[in-house]
Amino acid sequence: MNKIKLISNSAIILYFIVGFEILIMISPFAGFFYSVFNPFLLETAKYPATKWLSAFYLPHMVIPPDDFLKFMRIMGSVLFVSGAALFIICALQVYANKFLKKGTALKGFYSIVRHPQYVGLVMAGIGLSILWPRLLVVPLWLAMIVLYYFLSKDEERRMLNRYPDTYRQYMDKTGMFLPKKLERRLSPSGVIGKIALFVMIATFTIGGAFFLRSYTIKHLLLWTSPTVVALSLLSEDTQKMEHRMNDILSMKEVGTRLKDNEKYLVYFMPVDYIMQGMIADTGDEWRLYRRHVTIIRFLDWIFHPFSHLSGHHSVLHHGSHDMNNGVVRRLVFLKVSDGAISEPYDFFSINAERVPQFMVDVDVHNLTLMSLKDLPKETGWGNMPVPTF
Repeated sequence: MNKIKLISNSAIILYFIVGFEILIMISPFAGFFYSVFNPFLLETAKYPATKWLSAFYLPHMVIPPDDFLKFMRIMGSVLFVSGAALFIICALQVYANKFLKKGTALKGFYSIVRHPQYVGLVMAGIGLSILWPRLLVVPLWLAMIVLYYFLSKDEERRMLNRYPDTYRQYMDKTGMFLPKKLERRLSPSGVIGKIALFVMIATFTIGGAFFLRSYTIKHLLLWTSPTVVALSLLSEDTQKMEHRMNDILSMKEVGTRLKDNEKYLVYFMPVDYIMQGMIADTGDEWRLYRRHVTIIRFLDWIFHPFSHLSGHHSVLHHGSHDMNNGVVRRLVFLKVSDGAISEPYDFFSINAERVPQFMVDVDVHNLTLMSLKDLPKETGWGNMPVPTF
């Protein structure tokens, strides 16, 4: 059973490393992390059966465009913070009992369920997968809860050997992960029943993630033409995009770069949008691991979701490019390759290949081209698969 504990701890560490990719990618260690992690993502992206693992299923760069997705964003922070707090409180209780030699922790949250620390980690894991919604995090979360179950059974076996009478009475009064009465109704008996329950949870979890992805794509703020789909990252920019996209595409400097037989996805954003380096390598200043303020912004992103929903965490203000007062917007053009594209939503297909081409800064009020720059095929983090929304 020590092997189970080792495997479980390793899985937990792996889960949170992958889940905290957003934190690692803004740290000075981003290059080291992606030298190990990115080859795995690129390998899975080669095969249709695993390509979905590197895709995203909820908005990350885009401010959630409707109330349901805003609610999901808030729940990500609520579940992560409350789950982490539950884990820390219960851990302190366990170690305080050991330090004070009071025996096994049976009070507080332990009087309700036998493994509240694992419940806290499961809650934090759900919240983390919403905050950084790469689909890879979902099956890793499923693997984590399976290992938690076996680790919990091993701990209970050892406790029964050590305190046979006391712990048996405690088990009769409390549920494993849910309150006793609720767990009796929901938890099946027998190995087959438990396997069936896990299959049902896995189906609901993975199926739910794909449902959320489809829902997200269908509610994105888009401007469309037969060959170009433009996405506004901020809801307040939607009107500007709708009124000016035709004119911008008609500008000589832009139109001559668009080939008639190609399709393009365009990101419409403030010039100083802080996450733009994930879309394309627009310049050194948008490689977040070079900034020292991003850790603070990361914490603000977790603990102040309403600030994120208002767009404040996503934009740095640089005078004339201020998101509220400025009229200059940056448009990043990506060429989309996929023979199955027939609808605007297909531009966001998991199988579609999106390659950066060029970007333009345009004064959308005066329709003046401020700058134009060709872009490399890589993003600010090299060839890392990145979210499309």
